[in-house]
Amino acid sequence: MEKRVQFDFEIEFTNGGGIQGQEFRLDIEGDQISYQELADYIVQDMRLLMVGKVRILNKQIITEKHKRSPIHKQSEKETYLDLSHTIENCLVTYKGLPAPIICDYLSREESRKRYQEGTEFQIGKIEMVTNTGTYLDCPYHRYSDGKDLSQMNLSNFVDLDGIVIRVNHRKTLAVDAEFFKDKEIRGRAVLVNTGWDEHWNSESYFENHPYLTEAAAQYLIDCGVKLVGIDSMNIDDTKGKARPVHSLLLGKEIPIVEHLCSLRLLPDEGFTFTALPPKFKGVGTFTVRAMAKIL
Repeated sequence: MEKRVQFDFEIEFTNGGGIQGQEFRLDIEGDQISYQELADYIVQDMRLLMVGKVRILNKQIITEKHKRSPIHKQSEKETYLDLSHTIENCLVTYKGLPAPIICDYLSREESRKRYQEGTEFQIGKIEMVTNTGTYLDCPYHRYSDGKDLSQMNLSNFVDLDGIVIRVNHRKTLAVDAEFFKDKEIRGRAVLVNTGWDEHWNSESYFENHPYLTEAAAQYLIDCGVKLVGIDSMNIDDTKGKARPVHSLLLGKEIPIVEHLCSLRLLPDEGFTFTALPPKFKGVGTFTVRAMAKIL
């Protein structure tokens, strides 16, 4: 059944004055919409500026035929796509490296002894190596004189125009330069979707994983890409001791993001990519919340 929301609203402006509306009606999807979603929508739909406090009053859901396209609820799943794995206690990201220890430094129970009745907090404690979960490598990870996380510009890994390159790991593990030819990759974040993330948090994840070849890395450099990511255990072939892809890309200050996930859900183009690490000095790798914004 088609649903509409009826409500009153009061909007104050930060530079003085305001507007009101009574028994305003909007078509909605489903049979619920939050006060915040309504406030955000009415401000956006009316193209209001200098908006301060917004009050939604007397909200009720009614059954009535839609008169225009319904409000699409604004959710992270519609606009943003999380491309990073969840980090939990004892998670093994890279075989041979210690798993993170995630625990309370101050538990809620203990905090109650420090604050007035009804007030409690939790302070967490994390012990982990920087190569944990989905993480970004910058030049210092490979080169002692390379830029560390604190020296990289935000433009290196925030709001990059993105493109997904599809490579089926069941057909090949070696991602060569041919996969990137005839693609518009200059100045972009190039994300390699192999589907290997289906093995995440299992023994299969660490063995015979997809990787880029040295020729592919050189081709990406020649084409002037901004960042390279992959949904695999490592961007290099780890069967040997050489790491040519890391050496080449990081040598040209092209960040690398490993252990991505859910790239299959992205369109090939039409999104921006962000993988933002903390601003640590003397650190070349760290966990990121990698995400795509669908345009």
